[in-house]
Amino acid sequence: MKAKTLDGLDIDLKPETVNGLKMQLQGLLYMPGDAGYEESRSLWNAMIDRKPAVVARCLGTADVMACVRFAREHNLLLCIKGGGHNIAGLAAADGALMLDLSLMRGVWVDRERRIAHAQAGCILGDVDRETQVHGLAAVLGFISTTGIAGLTLGGGFGYLTRRWGWTADNVTGMDVVTADGRLVHASRDEYADLFWGLCGGGGNFGVVTGFDYRLHDVGPEVVGGLVAWPASEAAGVLELYRTLAEQAPPELTLVALMRRAPPAPWLPPERHGTPVVALLACYSGDPDEGEKVVAPIKSFGAPIGDVLVRRPYAQLQTLLDATQPKGRRYYWKSEYLSSIEPAFCEKAIEHAANVRSPHSSVILFQMSGALNQLDYDHSPVGNRDARYVFNVAGSWEQPDDDQANIEWARNAWHDMKAFSTGGTYINFLTEDEGQERIEAALGSALQRLAEIKTRWDPQNVFRINRNVKPI
Repeated sequence: MKAKTLDGLDIDLKPETVNGLKMQLQGLLYMPGDAGYEESRSLWNAMIDRKPAVVARCLGTADVMACVRFAREHNLLLCIKGGGHNIAGLAAADGALMLDLSLMRGVWVDRERRIAHAQAGCILGDVDRETQVHGLAAVLGFISTTGIAGLTLGGGFGYLTRRWGWTADNVTGMDVVTADGRLVHASRDEYADLFWGLCGGGGNFGVVTGFDYRLHDVGPEVVGGLVAWPASEAAGVLELYRTLAEQAPPELTLVALMRRAPPAPWLPPERHGTPVVALLACYSGDPDEGEKVVAPIKSFGAPIGDVLVRRPYAQLQTLLDATQPKGRRYYWKSEYLSSIEPAFCEKAIEHAANVRSPHSSVILFQMSGALNQLDYDHSPVGNRDARYVFNVAGSWEQPDDDQANIEWARNAWHDMKAFSTGGTYINFLTEDEGQERIEAALGSALQRLAEIKTRWDPQNVFRINRNVKPI
């Protein structure tokens, strides 16, 4: 069987060698042609079609340790899949040994300590479901099918970020399998350098098999959902968004998006496929107060659809899932903003009107608040001056449409990046973005990250990521 070394050279893996690994695992081992191989190697973004030599479907930390040691012993290229949701496809590599952690989905909630321990194969919905039993929530993202591992290691933001910071700011510890196959628990008190590097510096230093999240009082009911208007009202809606966002209490998070109306049951059928602008809101505090706070959104103009209501927090976390299904083709461009300027809104409206696919959108996420109050070097995710993220989100079905959709996203980004802080979100970087974009995401943390890499992974075993090389 053909495989790749760490240096990209082709080698032959003998059947007896692979069987030796299989005997060490509780989970399954797949090779091309085996039932289960295609499912295990496939990723959320259909533009990424890489074929690992071997897939180990790990069932626990011991399986991960065995795989890392095996890869080291045989000088094999190694890649790690949690949720497989990263847009650049960093979970997969041709000829590699893939560690598929997607069956490791246990969540344990310590109500007294207000901590949730979640295995690295969990998706956001797994954590939300268990924590909401106790009226608690972790700071996670917007799509319930996103993997927690990639989200957290790249910083992570969502509806609760304005109150409590990046996802990584709310991690208290991580179980990590290191490059030499050891298991350590990293926190601010143990292996603090490794912990710091993993809190937004990417999966560059080890395989995280479990996360400890600080939990907060949220739900079970919040005020959340969408209000939509025809795109002809976009200028007024974005001005409303800008005004409300500037004065919003931290319990309120607002997202503006422009796209063609999906065939959602809450939108009139005659509007399906037509250009719309929408505001997505989440008020995570007292629902009675939340209804008052979102009233200006519900009363603005003449909406064509309104599902901004009291609802379970866990339900709100799934509201956008249908817009991001596995198996579509995705290409994004994004930047951080310090403010929303009228000239930026004009550009956003212009490019949203020119989408090449009914699934593409221009999105503005509000994130100002707690993350701006911490020191810039609190974690490598940095960008503590960011108050918004804009994302030009290309999404389409057919390979023949790749060029048109990628060009749309690039052109829109080139036209709007003049408004950027100069920083960008590492989890939104696409496959073709190079070192200068990593520098935009990690900035002054890069030197310290390289020093941590040198201590923990001097041979660069973990390189299928936004790689910071050892010194």
